[in-house]
Amino acid sequence: MTKTYSQVLQQIESLKAEAEKIRRRELDAVITTIREQIAQYGLTAADLGLVAAKPRARKRKLVVAKYRDEAGNTWVGRGKRPQWVRDALAAGKTLRDLESKA
Repeated sequence: MTKTYSQVLQQIESLKAEAEKIRRRELDAVITTIREQIAQYGLTAADLGLVAAKPRARKRKLVVAKYRDEAGNTWVGRGKRPQWVRDALAAGKTLRDLESKA
């Protein structure tokens, strides 16, 4: 007797369900064995390579202040201009006037 398409699909679904039951049963046994081995040998997550390595901190280059005022305020010349620089420019100074002489 020839099977119909729907019968084959039903058989596939039945086999998938059976395979999942078998997989879960085998998985439980594997997990139990692994847990026993971990306990027996005192293994840690790091021993098993399950802990991500800590990223190395990037070393930052020391940036020397390019601009300085009489009050000791400094700015390296990167990013938004600080208020003291904007105030000095508004008062008629130039960036060249504020350049650090060090």
